[in-house]
Amino acid sequence: VQLQASGGGLVQTGGSLRLSCKASGINLAINTMGWYRQAPGKQRELVSVIGGRGSPNYADSVKGRFTISRDNAKDMVYLQMNSLKPEDTAVYYCNSGSQATRWPWGQGTQVTVSS
Repeated sequence: VQLQASGGGLVQTGGSLRLSCKASGINLAINTMGWYRQAPGKQRELVSVIGGRGSPNYADSVKGRFTISRDNAKDMVYLQMNSLKPEDTAVYYCNSGSQATRWPWGQGTQVTVSS
């Protein structure tokens, strides 16, 4: 299994980024997928999950600003991030959204929001 996240970068407060995750070696369509993030000195946290049928859930801290989506035909999962805040600065990863499943973490993609 390989999970390759991309799309991060440096943006100003209020800016937007769209993260992409390419999944290889899994049947994406039958898996709940999630986006996670880890800020310096903090534990990795779950940001958003999306079920196989597209039903999303979000952490309170990003609700109304982030949108998760998926394209099973392309084995891709996306995270549209709007109204970014400095506290969103972290390395973002994708992985299974199920607590019972955890694949190897990829390198992640760095998101830095300047104030």
